Amino acid sequence: MAVIEHPPGEETQFDWLELPDPPAHWGWGSKAFLLVGALAHSGRWRGVLAESTDQPHLIDALHRVCIGLGGLTRTWRFDRMATVCHPGSGQLSASFAAVAKHYGVSVAICPPRRGNRKGVVEKANHTAAQRWWRTLADDVSVEQAQAGLDRWCLVRGDTRMRPTTDGKSTVATVAAAEPLTAVSAPFPAVLTVQRVASAQALVSFRGNHYSVPPELARAPITVAHRLDAAGIELATSSGIVIARHHLAPAGAGATVRDTGHVLALERAAMAAFTTDPPHRRKQRIPPGPAARAAAAAVRAGHSAPASSTSDISTGELGAEVVVDLTRYAAAAQGRNTLR
Repeated sequence: MAVIEHPPGEETQFDWLELPDPPAHWGWGSKAFLLVGALAHSGRWRGVLAESTDQPHLIDALHRVCIGLGGLTRTWRFDRMATVCHPGSGQLSASFAAVAKHYGVSVAICPPRRGNRKGVVEKANHTAAQRWWRTLADDVSVEQAQAGLDRWCLVRGDTRMRPTTDGKSTVATVAAAEPLTAVSAPFPAVLTVQRVASAQALVSFRGNHYSVPPELARAPITVAHRLDAAGIELATSSGIVIARHHLAPAGAGATVRDTGHVLALERAAMAAFTTDPPHRRKQRIPPGPAARAAAAAVRAGHSAPASSTSDISTGELGAEVVVDLTRYAAAAQGRNTLR
């Protein structure tokens, strides 16, 4: 296998890693995705969790990975993913060409069936899957898992020793010497996710909760976030925007409510309020006239005359239940002989 030389600051390799069986409370279904980016020269890598591999999620993860790596190289390398190029020809798509122009990088596409051309990120994928994902606790949130991965990369990944022309150095030392360009503002892609409002008319997004009108409790909601904006929009399934909120820091656990939503929720709560005293746990509540009349009607409907060939028993309401045994005799007649 040929060893490919990678000059400092030349290339960043990216790849999606499919992660099976994420924690059920994430609400992501049977799989999660991790965009892994690695500096080809130093081997430093970072990853960003995402619930989808569509282009807006890819752009958002690219931006965050590059910030974690410390800057931009001159080239981004991908395999033939449909959100970057046309898989058959390898020609860069027009939509992603705008992304590359925004960040000032060139895009290199791997030849078909040449996954080892980006071997640095492939090795990072193996490390992320075997040493981080397999030991991830089941009770962590998405934001806690992301923070844990960032911490692992900083403490474990960046302290690995690499051979250099001057001897052995850590990955962090080699990466610090790479000439990287500062990351610009995020590309203005619109990221959308589907959520269901809670009973308290709150919608979760990146570790925080945002209010919607109380009549939309338990209704499907579309959350839209333009990556270069400081807010989010909440819309109904038909596309009608019903709320706009300032975006809280990811994982802050904040609850952002609109004043109008709070007042509407209070009015709905007061309308459902009753002055009737609640029942105590051991309070005796005898049946009233209506209940007695209903019980008498049930007894009258179930009463029937008894016969000498019947088995008579008493039901739960005190009425006699008649079982006519002549029907069994008629059904059994003629069946007691061998054919």
